[in-house]
Amino acid sequence: MNWRGVLAIYGFEMARWRRTLMQSVVSPVISTSLYFVVFGSAIGSRIDSIDGVNYGAFIVPGLIMLTLLTNSIANASFGIYFPRFIGTVYEILSAPVSPFEIVLGYVGAAATKSVILGLIILATAGFFVPLQIAHPFWMLLFLVLTAVTFSLFGFLIGIWADNFEKLQAIPLLVITPLTFLGGSFYSIGVLPPFWRKVTLFNPVVYLISGFRWSFYNIADVSVALSLGMTAVFLAICAFLVWRVFKTGYRLKT
Repeated sequence: MNWRGVLAIYGFEMARWRRTLMQSVVSPVISTSLYFVVFGSAIGSRIDSIDGVNYGAFIVPGLIMLTLLTNSIANASFGIYFPRFIGTVYEILSAPVSPFEIVLGYVGAAATKSVILGLIILATAGFFVPLQIAHPFWMLLFLVLTAVTFSLFGFLIGIWADNFEKLQAIPLLVITPLTFLGGSFYSIGVLPPFWRKVTLFNPVVYLISGFRWSFYNIADVSVALSLGMTAVFLAICAFLVWRVFKTGYRLKT
């Protein structure tokens, strides 16, 4: 295992993140704070509670998950796309580091950034609503697993995209709508039976439900199913990344 190579990639990505803290950290925190003001105060004042939880507190896991998904994808996709764009990816591929070590460096850095941002937003939420975390270990586990999974997914997007428009298309047109429709601001239990069944085909539902359970002991689907779906998506993304390096798709051509 070439830890020096892994740490070189990881350190470079983290240094790039530190140079853009205003965009990478401050902007998402301000955006999330506005969600708390609009949904938690303005709309939440008209809603007593959901499953016994104050509405402002109820949306905290969903907002953290929304930020986690979008930032994990953005960090990982840009991290590998930019070397492809300027041509330095060939230096990385010719260096004495294996594909696993390359992925570990890029995905590890992207997941670290997302987890740090998620914890910052969690701390920020405490200034707006009363918070409780019933299962801290499971909360951190869901946080890390989701960050790693979607960082792998973002890595795939960064390899697939051949321009900046494609780099942003899937997060904006697919991931964000799925997150909003996945129970970020409501419980899917309030939906009519037909739409509740349709919503269960949305994979983000399982992420948000499991994450919310770690806070308040309430979930729209089984916690074991949430963990299982997260593990399956992680395995699929890992397999696709392996296939990319195996075939050289968009890396060696």
